[in-house]
Amino acid sequence: MIVTGQRGRAGPRTGRAARKGARRPPSPGLKADINVTPLVDVVLVLLIIFMVVTPMLSKGVNVDLPITDHHDKRTDDNRDIIVAITQRGDIYLGSDAVGLDALGGAVAAERRRHPDKLIFLKGDTRIEYGTARRVMEAIHRAGVADIQLGTEERSNDRSQDRSQDRSNDRSQDRSNDRSRGRGQP
Repeated sequence: MIVTGQRGRAGPRTGRAARKGARRPPSPGLKADINVTPLVDVVLVLLIIFMVVTPMLSKGVNVDLPITDHHDKRTDDNRDIIVAITQRGDIYLGSDAVGLDALGGAVAAERRRHPDKLIFLKGDTRIEYGTARRVMEAIHRAGVADIQLGTEERSNDRSQDRSQDRSNDRSQDRSNDRSRGRGQP
């Protein structure tokens, strides 16, 4: 005689008793692999965000800096007061447009707020020398003795591309002058 422990009950087991006594089919095995697809997705999204945001973090206005063979290299710590002169002669303090007559006062106010900051002048390579001189004089009248001039170091592959671009710009400027009647034929 076999004793099952359930007297007087007939029919299928239900509830707690069914779970306790029923055997589960064996599991095929646990996978211990890490699913890296979500990780790669998150990393790619972060990469795209940084690629979009990083150009916006640069202070000032983009200008084509003059190319030099040798210049002092230093890291950009975003601590400089940047004055930029565009190709058209527009003057910017940081990313704000400023007139030449208001530049000295704006630089002096910025220096009062941040006396440890240096002045960094970025002049487009196509501006006239007189424009850069007038901007430096306005900065000097604001009480600034040292002005750092921004240049770009010559590299073999980029210098050829930029010299070609400049010659194209010059020929375009000459053709524009001819069409306006100001240039030589």
